[in-house]
Amino acid sequence: MEQSSLKQIVEKFNILGDIESIKPLGNGLINSTYKVNTREESTPDYVLQRINHTVFPNVEMLMNNIIAVTDHIRQKLAGLEDIERRCLRFVPLKEDKDKYYFFDGSAYWRVMVFIPDTITREEVTPESSCAAGEAFGNFQALLADIPIELGETIKDFHNMEFRLQQLREAVEENKAGRLDEVRYLLDQIESHAEKMTFAERLHREGKLPKRICHCDTKVNNMLFDAKSGMPLCVIDLDTVMPSFVFSDFGDFLRYAANASTEDEPDLSKVYFKMDIFEAFAKGYLSVAKSFLTPTEIENLPLAAELFPYMQAVRFFADFLNGDTYYKTKYPEHNLVRTKAQFRLFLSAQEHEKDMRDYISKIQA
Repeated sequence: MEQSSLKQIVEKFNILGDIESIKPLGNGLINSTYKVNTREESTPDYVLQRINHTVFPNVEMLMNNIIAVTDHIRQKLAGLEDIERRCLRFVPLKEDKDKYYFFDGSAYWRVMVFIPDTITREEVTPESSCAAGEAFGNFQALLADIPIELGETIKDFHNMEFRLQQLREAVEENKAGRLDEVRYLLDQIESHAEKMTFAERLHREGKLPKRICHCDTKVNNMLFDAKSGMPLCVIDLDTVMPSFVFSDFGDFLRYAANASTEDEPDLSKVYFKMDIFEAFAKGYLSVAKSFLTPTEIENLPLAAELFPYMQAVRFFADFLNGDTYYKTKYPEHNLVRTKAQFRLFLSAQEHEKDMRDYISKIQA
């Protein structure tokens, strides 16, 4: 996009200082992001981001959620010297101080204050997993008493019953004519369906609350101080919404505790890494035990099983539908993904007692 056009968009927001340059930033897959540098040393730099309204069609709800969350976190952190480095700050429009996005006729945009002297990490280690557990546990803890009801930016995002319903519809329709060759796999997946819908049942029974969760817990969704290496703040807040705490716990482990990739064809390389589970659980519970219920803590091992199972179900449904949702590199790609995620689920299940024993040990 032309520099002049980007500059016009940024100037719709209530920024401080004069714009010196606008350059692409990062490698975000969903949003296009730019670094906005200002001329004056006394004014902050900014981040301009185009919101993907195909993924998030209700932009107003999305931004209302984010502002409610960041405002509440700032209130909880009031008094800290480095509060500007511990919570994202979004910038309102010049002409409407209650509005935090701009529509240019074809795309939606937002601006936030750039946090300097920070880094993100890609590598998953026990150390970074422990830091992530603590950061996301703290994020949930800060929002445990938020007085505002947030909307679901992606409806039924982590609803296991809904994902199984989608699979069963795909089986019924068999659009790509692939069912006969994989019916054995369907039977295996269905044999675990009752156990893996535990969260929805507990919620209906009044035993499991919904809380404000991040719902995209990855190591690279945190900023670390460039000098000390300490975690500063959680970023990428688009999927922040009401969910079960299992979302943040299980989704992190689905990708972080996998010894291989999510589309590994050699299933002997796919297994659940207990050292990553232990590190993440230790960091997470060091903070989250202050607000979690016994039922939530008791079911954390099942959360580690749930998310690879859920992803296997989603890949399998897409395979049966003819690969209409996930991008594929070859005809069997979604089937390979299904098998890899299902193998990870089975491996996590084999460690269920180990996980329970470890959680009991660190709480003793």
